[in-house]
Amino acid sequence: MIQLNDEQYWLYAAVDPETNELLHTSLEPTTNTVIAQTFLAKIDEKHDVPEAVFLIDGAQSLQAACHRGGYDFRYEKHGNRNAVERAFREIKRRTICFSNCFSNATAKTADDWIRSFSFAWNQLI
Repeated sequence: MIQLNDEQYWLYAAVDPETNELLHTSLEPTTNTVIAQTFLAKIDEKHDVPEAVFLIDGAQSLQAACHRGGYDFRYEKHGNRNAVERAFREIKRRTICFSNCFSNATAKTADDWIRSFSFAWNQLI
């Protein structure tokens, strides 16, 4: 969750646990199965995911979206998910700085910043 002014937004992000590459990000005003399905469809458009196993957190909407979309997934707290969590920790650390410096930012500005950050992150790994 990312706080912008008095509003909360949820960051959806896909990370390749083998390379730590950020595959896709989306900042959304809420979490639900439709948003999760849309996010997964965008990943599917951009990347070859039919053979992928999605390592997901406990979000029921994401689990339901994976099930409905026919994606192979599993809930994992440790193992490969730790690599993904490192990328999320860095995003969280950077967005806290972003929020402190740009406290009046709009959701669109924050989403654009996260996408720019993802591009830069992928260039460094």
